[in-house]
Amino acid sequence: MLKRLSTSVIFIALCTWSWAQDSLISYVDPFIGTGGHGHTFPGATVPFGMVQLSPDNGRSAWDWCSGYHYSDSLIAGFSHMHLSGTGIGDWLDISVMPLIAPLDDTTTFVQTQFSHDNERASPGYYQVTLENGIHVELTATERIGYHRYTYAQPNDTPVIRFDLSFHQNWDTPIETHISVLNDSTLIGYRYSTGWANVQRVYFAARTSFPFVKTILNNGLSASAMIDMAETYDRGKGVSAQLIFDGSLPHNTVELKVALSTTSYEKALEELHLAEDEGFNDVHQAAKDKWEAELQKIKISSGNDEIKRVFYTALYHTALSPTLYADRDGEYKNAHGDIHTMPNGASRYTLFSLWDTFRALNPLFTLTQPEKYTDILNSMLAFHDENGLLPVWDLSTWETNTMTGYHAIPVLADAILKDWPGLDAEQAYQAMLKSAYQDIRGVPDYIAYGYLPQDKAGGSVTITLEYAFDDWCIGQVAKKLGKTADHATFMNRARSYTNLFDKQTGFMRAKKSDGQFVEPFDPFWSEHDFDKSQYIEGNAWQHSFFVPHDVQGLAKLYGSNQGLSSKLDALFAAPSEMHGENISPDASGFIGQYAHGNEPSHHIAYMYSYIGESWKTQERVRQIVDSMYHDGPDGYAGNEDAGQMSAWAVWNIAGLYPANPASGEYVFGSPIADETTFTLPNGKLFVIRALNNGSQNSYIQSATLNGKPYEGTYILHQDLLNGGELVLKMGPKPNKRFGRKPETWPGTAGNQ
Repeated sequence: MLKRLSTSVIFIALCTWSWAQDSLISYVDPFIGTGGHGHTFPGATVPFGMVQLSPDNGRSAWDWCSGYHYSDSLIAGFSHMHLSGTGIGDWLDISVMPLIAPLDDTTTFVQTQFSHDNERASPGYYQVTLENGIHVELTATERIGYHRYTYAQPNDTPVIRFDLSFHQNWDTPIETHISVLNDSTLIGYRYSTGWANVQRVYFAARTSFPFVKTILNNGLSASAMIDMAETYDRGKGVSAQLIFDGSLPHNTVELKVALSTTSYEKALEELHLAEDEGFNDVHQAAKDKWEAELQKIKISSGNDEIKRVFYTALYHTALSPTLYADRDGEYKNAHGDIHTMPNGASRYTLFSLWDTFRALNPLFTLTQPEKYTDILNSMLAFHDENGLLPVWDLSTWETNTMTGYHAIPVLADAILKDWPGLDAEQAYQAMLKSAYQDIRGVPDYIAYGYLPQDKAGGSVTITLEYAFDDWCIGQVAKKLGKTADHATFMNRARSYTNLFDKQTGFMRAKKSDGQFVEPFDPFWSEHDFDKSQYIEGNAWQHSFFVPHDVQGLAKLYGSNQGLSSKLDALFAAPSEMHGENISPDASGFIGQYAHGNEPSHHIAYMYSYIGESWKTQERVRQIVDSMYHDGPDGYAGNEDAGQMSAWAVWNIAGLYPANPASGEYVFGSPIADETTFTLPNGKLFVIRALNNGSQNSYIQSATLNGKPYEGTYILHQDLLNGGELVLKMGPKPNKRFGRKPETWPGTAGNQ
């Protein structure tokens, strides 16, 4: 009867009762993904916060992209900004480390031993007891990191060190500054370069107890009451040691560090507003924010591991993009220009769009009604400031990483769903700019109908991704009544056909003379983007990226059965890759399906587009069971700023946006016995899997709101209407379910 509970009073009462019954943050383990190649961080943050306060090991290597890897046993500091799940390391700004004695050499790089036995993390909170006896606790608000250090030894000389020279991986400080304002307050900034060439972070910090002396990195020692303002040479990082006497109450000192992207004056204002906020209150507020976030999608399952995987994944979907504007909406972009978002909106950064357009952004249209308008308009602000929509925006700098122009499917999905607060015409004009840009191989793609390999690397990947992005533009053009544009972009959307090789059954790179590149090996992988024909993968993984026209792809194979056989071959092929410079991103293999990287994420669902939904169900269950678990190495590859987690959230519930701009959520094989979505309009949508179990992975029949339902997908609008989808599960495939073409997804958008 949940389908009838749509009034706000009943909804609030139900949520309040449910919250009291089952606190969901207890199922979140921030250490999931910190091992293997997951590249997540375990520290304290709030949903989409500017501050992500987390430990750093001090090691520069690929698996330390987030600053921390579970295999390590050293901590070099606790910095305030981190990337979650990416393959490139940056940020780690404003590193702070408690010490038990001042350092004689102020340039010393300090690492302290710790044990995971003395380490804990939960949403909005991190704690560790270091080998030197210091007990560290961290929590956060959107723009302030809160530290609490308890010194265990009576002979300790409590010290807090700010090290603005600290960096790992790509990041390098180029100018840093610290000023001591009084016996408990300091301000400063850190400018650095790295993956994002321009990064500026300003801070203000305040201790709960006065320090008696400061030591700056040039060895100068003086009373903290003396103004220590100095700007140091470019390329030389500043450090400051704040030294306390032995009279700390309870041997404990608390520290607040506020961040701003505009100035340290703004950071000081943020500190002033937080004068009365104590550590415990902030920690409780962070817990409450995360509990509210997790309550948006609730599952029922007798398997606690599934709950830990699901709720940790849902937690990871709310880490990025991250807040970039100050409280008043003001921010300084990579050009050094100060802007303010209109109408009190917030600016966001960290757009890993090659990853997140597939599953995370469609999920936001269900889970982030309060923030998603600002996130979308942040992309348009980026366009206004830089001339193009973002490809991979970090600190408002275009890193130009990865392929496609995938802000387009994100904006298209929102426009097609009539997302409030987004100017469809403004967004459409920005989309056209990307589609007609004069860089990134676009002119050659337009001229040849594919991107020739001898004009630029990544011929296959780029051609197929541009074709999908163009389909998205075509659908928006149709909605906006732009008939000529619709025809143009639907024609461009078929560019994928120009690279299909009937002899091998693969998409293959072509040269500008129209000949396929030789020799050809479908297992070949080359990680150098300039040389590679398939970005981060091989022909097996990339040949199926036609989510907008699966029926058209099937015609290239001669029939639906021809495509089905090729998909079967993908999952049965040897799990090997050939080459001297194989991409490390391709991982999590089932045959040549590579779940550890995003190009494979829609492939299992292609069966449903050709009348074999039972094969989708079979493969989805296999992928979830083998690629996700609740240990530190619980992800099959880079978590990628929420995409790997969003895939898990959708698929544990039993749905997936295989074409992420179609508004269609295709049925998989639900792992949870019941999933309840609390929708932006306050309604509930419930998915119930009857007779569910580890051996019952196949859908036998479906009902929607009590009526028989033969479709193998549900539309976004139908889901928003609320109600109940019941899927009856069984141990053997029902090959009649989803066999009729009218029940298949993907049949309406190719016109």
